[in-house]
This record gives sequence, C-alpha cells and structure tokens, in this order.
Amino acid sequence: MADWNFDPILLSAIALVALWTWRRAMAEDRVGQCALFMGLCVLAFVSPLCAFSSALFSARAFHHIVLVSLAAPLGWRFFFGSSVTLDRFPSMAAFVVHTVMVWLWHLPLPYAWALSSNFAYWAMEIPLLLSALWLWREILYPRRASGSALAICGGTILQMTMLGAFLTLTPHPLFSPHFLTTDLYGLTPLEDQQLAGLLMWVPASLPYVAAFLLRIGQTIKTSSRDKAVDVPQNV
Repeated sequence: MADWNFDPILLSAIALVALWTWRRAMAEDRVGQCALFMGLCVLAFVSPLCAFSSALFSARAFHHIVLVSLAAPLGWRFFFGSSVTLDRFPSMAAFVVHTVMVWLWHLPLPYAWALSSNFAYWAMEIPLLLSALWLWREILYPRRASGSALAICGGTILQMTMLGAFLTLTPHPLFSPHFLTTDLYGLTPLEDQQLAGLLMWVPASLPYVAAFLLRIGQTIKTSSRDKAVDVPQNV
C-alpha cells in the first residue's frame, strides 16, 4: 500500500469531483459512465501508477493516455455537456489548446519544470485534463457538425502520431528527470523514452480512431435518412 497516494488534499479534490459528476450522472441516467470515469481518475492519481510515472517516462505516457484518451471521453459530459460559453468558440480552438498542452507535457524543458514542484505539476496536469474534456466534447457533442468532429479526430491522430514518432525515433534520451531512475526496471533512459513513444504512437490514438469511425457512421446514417425523406412517395 506504500505506493498508493492517500494525500488528503488529493482525496478531498477527487471526492468533490465525484460528488459533482455523480449528481450530473444521476440526472442524466449515466451512473455507469460516471463510475468508470472516476475509476480511471483513481487509477491515474491514487493507484501505484502515479508513483510509477515518477520513475519511468513510459509510465507517465501511459498515465496521460488514461486521462486524455480514456477518462476524458467518458467525463466530458459531466463538466462541459451544456456549456453555453464553449459553444461560442470554434471547435478547432479545442484542438489547438489540447495539442499545445500535450506537446508541452512531452517536451524536455516543460516536462522537467512540471516535475520540479507540486505547484508546477498541477499547473500542467489540470489544464491537460480540462483541454482533453473540451476536445472530446467537440468530438462527441451531437450539436457539433460532423465535419468539425472528423477534422479534430484526424488532426489529433496526426499529432499523436507525430509526437510518438518523435519520441521513438530520437536517437538520444531527452528527459533528465529519468536519467537515473530507469535502471531499476531494466530499461535504459532511451529505451524508456522509445517505449513512451510507441504508446503515444498507437494505443493513444485508438480511441480517436473509434470516434472518427463513429462520427462517419452517424453522418452516413443521417445522410441516408435525409435522402429517404426527400424521395417522393409513390401513390
């Protein structure tokens, strides 16, 4: 149990988030979705994965995949589902903000700063999660045009692929906080970085591919229904 994070401030924050999302979930009959979202948050911030990510950059990459690619598509509705304010922004704004946050977290200097203090960590982590929730809202929100959702999905898959390729193919290790922490796990810093790149390259993109196919299917179904309505009925 030593590797579990039972920091009282963290647990209090998670409890408040759980209360907020649970109330929204009860109103919308999405209790199972809420439970899965909160379970992933506990996995990311309370379970040993959190401590593990301090030792391995690849574990940090997996930690972020859990948040932005798995938890965020489940949780966006509880935070931004009925946000009139976000409706005023173009969908592409969510893509730009999220892309900036993802790349900041996985470049050497911002990454080192994020691990320098608790304040720096949460100053990077909270915007990353919020940007992911916003991005998934723009992808899955029924009132957003399918064309915009498809463009965002395609762009996110592309930027994840570019980031993964960059981390995998760079010939030397970049992340100094992990230069002395990987040997315990049988990895060199470069191997750890390459593993992180592979995780970002393929697994992290799969939920966006699924969302892309979902929106294509919805577009085809809507188009077919509209054409059926337009066809004159023979008497």
